[in-house]
Amino acid sequence: MAKKERYAALADHVVEYLGGKDNISFFTHCVTRLRFNVKDKSIVQDKEIEKIEGVMGCQWVGDQLQIIIGQAVGDAYDLIAEKTGLAKQDAVAEDMGDAPKKKFSINTIFDAISGSITPLIDVLIGAGFVKIVLLLLEQFGLLTPEMPTYVVLNFVGDAGFYFLPVFIGAMAAKKFGASQGLGMLLGAMLIHPNFVAAVSGGQALDIFGLPIYAATYSSSVIPAILAVAVMAPVQRFFARISPDSVRSITEPFFTLVVMVPLTLCVLAPLGSFLGTYLSQAILWLYNTTGFFGVAVFACICPWVVMTGMHSSLMPYMLDALATGAEFIVLPGMIISNIDQGAACAAVALKTKNKQIRSTAASCAITAMVGGVTEPGMFGINLRFKTPMYGAMIGSFFGALVAGFGGAAAHAITGSAGLIGGLPVFLGGDIANLVWMVAGVVVGVIVTFIATYILYKPEAAEE
Repeated sequence: MAKKERYAALADHVVEYLGGKDNISFFTHCVTRLRFNVKDKSIVQDKEIEKIEGVMGCQWVGDQLQIIIGQAVGDAYDLIAEKTGLAKQDAVAEDMGDAPKKKFSINTIFDAISGSITPLIDVLIGAGFVKIVLLLLEQFGLLTPEMPTYVVLNFVGDAGFYFLPVFIGAMAAKKFGASQGLGMLLGAMLIHPNFVAAVSGGQALDIFGLPIYAATYSSSVIPAILAVAVMAPVQRFFARISPDSVRSITEPFFTLVVMVPLTLCVLAPLGSFLGTYLSQAILWLYNTTGFFGVAVFACICPWVVMTGMHSSLMPYMLDALATGAEFIVLPGMIISNIDQGAACAAVALKTKNKQIRSTAASCAITAMVGGVTEPGMFGINLRFKTPMYGAMIGSFFGALVAGFGGAAAHAITGSAGLIGGLPVFLGGDIANLVWMVAGVVVGVIVTFIATYILYKPEAAEE
């Protein structure tokens, strides 16, 4: 607490000397300075601020007063925000030693995931619509994969999802109170080309003698969130024990010394480990219960996608298709994706909030038409919780119908929505497609009704 006590006087008087809270329009900090944007410079008592213990000086840059603190600026920033109620703009390492601990619950997990994803909705919707437009242009013969425009639009759309661990690293860091730069770095190392190439080539990797599990993490969500959640207290620890004079070096360096092996060897591989057992469990369930297994998989599919475990199912799918057709993953995933959109549509219809209605409607289109579920899943359904429950209920019954009819995919699709997903069921008897369409229709109807009943805008959006 000694570091914070050093800035107690600053926290007690800085707002007063800045002309009151009403005169402050923005409050943030950089590596060594507190930065206050003010409405009226003439009422700011900067000379009085310079006299406060811990302040090394002040300077004006336009209408922004920069108060020079030094390497411990994060401690001063946190204390001022805590005592004055000024809103934080970019969270940094903070001393949480005396903060009351929140009781852990399932809502804690929802809040952590949603808080890390919601700020990225624009990225996911934008990239999703690029993929949808590209898909439509290809279906109507206006573009082919060989055309330069197709190539550009394709990698632009893919970028929003491939680099998701990097985006997630930044937003999760803001959510958990850690350095956004370090959060991005943890996400970026999971998809670095050299790491991806080593995994693809079967090269054995280790760090400090600890073996690194070979897995791919592009488009994954949970590995980065989990890594940053653990990084936050680690960074706070090194911030607390680092001398002010070298904190800008020791804090990030030693945080990475701890987090790099922990992330690559333990935290990130959790999804892949779970995926291996999940694949075996799905096969056992289908072999034991038949079409009921398809329904169960469709129901839990959103959580499989969130953890990145769906990529571990690819070997099974390829093997199944090589021997005839695939009855579990693709039918369940396509129905689940479409139902994520149906849940968003129900929210759009029931909410009275114009912004939520607009977001939910666009998310419904991206999920149902193009099979791009991330915007709707994280921005609407998981955020408000009950729409996710509605989608899971609808997916269960929709997949139950498709599974009962033995609907099977005859090819891998890159777009698990209406346009890209249904055509892969054209192989074999036409009844195969009919049963899949029936499953989709049942899933959409049940999802919409369940979500419309469960979703309470007044409680969810307050």
